[in-house]
Amino acid sequence: MQNFTSTSPASSDRVLTDRFGRAIRYLRLSVTDRCDLRCNYCLPKGFEDYEEPKNWLNFDEMTRLVGIFAQAGVSRVRLTGGEPLLRRNLPELAARLAALPGVEDLSLSTNATQLVKHAPALKAAGVKRINVSLDSLDKGCINTITGRDSFDSIMAGIMAGKAAGFAPIKLNMVAMRGVNDHEIGRMVAFCLENDFILRLIEAMPMGDTGRNAQYLDLNPVREQLVQQFGLIPEVAELGGGPARYWQTADGSGRVGFITPISQHFCATCNRVRLAVDGTLYMCLGQEEKFEFAPLLRGGASDSEILAALKEAIELKPERHEFKEQPGKIIRFMSQTGG
Repeated sequence: MQNFTSTSPASSDRVLTDRFGRAIRYLRLSVTDRCDLRCNYCLPKGFEDYEEPKNWLNFDEMTRLVGIFAQAGVSRVRLTGGEPLLRRNLPELAARLAALPGVEDLSLSTNATQLVKHAPALKAAGVKRINVSLDSLDKGCINTITGRDSFDSIMAGIMAGKAAGFAPIKLNMVAMRGVNDHEIGRMVAFCLENDFILRLIEAMPMGDTGRNAQYLDLNPVREQLVQQFGLIPEVAELGGGPARYWQTADGSGRVGFITPISQHFCATCNRVRLAVDGTLYMCLGQEEKFEFAPLLRGGASDSEILAALKEAIELKPERHEFKEQPGKIIRFMSQTGG
């Protein structure tokens, strides 16, 4: 089945599409499955089943593979983990990826605990935007969720990112019933005051930790925030991801809603995830995957890897089944890649 059209490697109309007609333009690249936090909806306490470093893709392999993705029309790349800032010399990789032809937007998802040390170098390397996980403005609540005394380092990292010139900075808040739902209005006000964009996220049943999270339907929350802050629908796309945005009447502030459970966005899914070991996952809520490490380390040519990529995209399912089969996915989010 032909799903890739290009008159030449430099063709401007190249596009990688799946069998449902969705253009795949967004790659989430995990540079490590390790994390310095233990968020209770992501990793269980005592978890040590990490990928062996010998199986990690090195920077040469990542750069080569992302270059092939870009040749196929993928223009947005996000560095993820685990916690990506735990990967040594990450700014070096960022600079290499930002320089690749076809990569138009390089961004980073982080918990910000290490961002004070790395923000200026990442900005200089070509990272344009950052998303930071921040589930609460209450120190005790954050420390409980993350399993660490992490609040101060997270907040310092966010402000370091702002000082370094990252814009926009998006704060990702997993909304959980009885845990932090009472803080949502406060979080919106905090983001509006500091020119951050808040993205509220429904907890997904990824592994036992995700299934044990206190799921909160965000549709009633959105209705409440619309009334409280006078929000109106945002037309412009912000970052090419799954969030649906609402803005303040004067356009100065925005709130995004990511609703994979109550109102899934599978019909417009434009992304795939590459784990640190070179496994490409087509969907968070399904098992379809393709392993690129054997090709990268087995002497395959770029054209052979490109052909394999086209075949891999054919595996992308139509939609997840989080509601129908919440116990289906046993791997944790950090193992998939952000």
